[in-house]
Amino acid sequence: MRRVRWRRVREPLRRPRLLLIAPFGSYRTVPFLAAAGARADVVLVSEGAANVVSSGLPGLRLPLHDLDACERAVRQEMDRGGPFQAILGLDDWGTEVAGALATRLGLAANPPQALAIARRKDRARAVLQAVGVPVPWHRVLALDDALPALTDLPYPLVLKPVALAGSRGVMRVDDEPGLRAAIVRLRAILGRDHRAVWNRALIERFVPGFEIALEGLLVGGVLRTLAIFDKPEALDGPFFEETYYITPSRLDAATREAVRDVVERGARAYGLREGPIHAECRLNAEGIWVIEIAARTIGGLCGRLLRFGTGLSLEELIVRHALGEEVAVGARADAAGVLMIPIPGLGLLKRVEGLMAADRVPGVVEIVIDAREGQELVPLPEGASYLGFIFAEGPDPATVYEALKTAHGHLRFVLAPVWRPTLMPAGEAAADATMTATAMPRA
Repeated sequence: MRRVRWRRVREPLRRPRLLLIAPFGSYRTVPFLAAAGARADVVLVSEGAANVVSSGLPGLRLPLHDLDACERAVRQEMDRGGPFQAILGLDDWGTEVAGALATRLGLAANPPQALAIARRKDRARAVLQAVGVPVPWHRVLALDDALPALTDLPYPLVLKPVALAGSRGVMRVDDEPGLRAAIVRLRAILGRDHRAVWNRALIERFVPGFEIALEGLLVGGVLRTLAIFDKPEALDGPFFEETYYITPSRLDAATREAVRDVVERGARAYGLREGPIHAECRLNAEGIWVIEIAARTIGGLCGRLLRFGTGLSLEELIVRHALGEEVAVGARADAAGVLMIPIPGLGLLKRVEGLMAADRVPGVVEIVIDAREGQELVPLPEGASYLGFIFAEGPDPATVYEALKTAHGHLRFVLAPVWRPTLMPAGEAAADATMTATAMPRA
């Protein structure tokens, strides 16, 4: 009898699948696509006619405001291509949608109510105050009602929308007339944003002090600090445009650990347990004040500053964690920083001068100008984007800061006037000739 030999055919290992919810125009999309594509088969989600899903990349166009429709479409995609191991959202809104979808599909995720708290500044303030995490005195305003008496308030105050990011709509006010004028301005800003919670705003006591940002990763409810960024120039208003971020922080070890503890307590109070955390805090003689805790990574292109373990980028770290992999976190030895280039004024960008001189500054490693010729530049509080970024590295934070500041001083942005009466402060006349603006750091 002839012996029959059976040969086992080894099936190729199937890569995990990851659903990535990316808003149109997000700075985070490209680095996250690169990081996720190296570990998983990615399906990109966007919405609307103008979106990031193209014929060359597997993707879904979903109405993110309709969770039932999203769930049906994602389940159909799973029937076609197999289950997803994780769902990631790249901005505050996308993170909330991702959490809700993941929960419906039985995937590991932060509770939707925790993500909703993290996205809403009014709810976040109430939760933090209830558990004793230091937050400024605050009050919620209903903008669609007649305004209450605004006397006897602890000026100076900060007026802010409850669900916008990037300092958009955030204004310092020093008296009652200033507050009433700022409320009118905020109503106009929110009326142009279909996702804004337009009928609610927060007023809170302005907290003076040194501002820092913490980038972290929650693993089983424990916060691992990835980096603490110093913001070396005062952010005192009237608007709060982000500029310099420099790491490592010059805070001492005890203060850094105290910041981590406060942010972890806040994240736990929200109900967050897994994934990235970006927190903003102010430090003064009264303690550590939480300004914001967001369940996402740092904005813009600032994630380029960070490297972990064996050279992992921030995005690679987040993707590996989402897929259930163990990740090693190790801080970089040198200093690094970024300047988010301030928009110098309202106008159409004609050209950028001084780029070669700025690029030759010792320590500068890259200059990225995102704005294009002819693009309308809109400063805060109405604006919602950066003009560009300057990146620098060096042996210590002071050297990095000086490199960024020097490079910025070489740049000149030539603008043509644009008539936008609704965007101009009261009493400001439109220019009638081409103007040259030198982008100077905030004093």
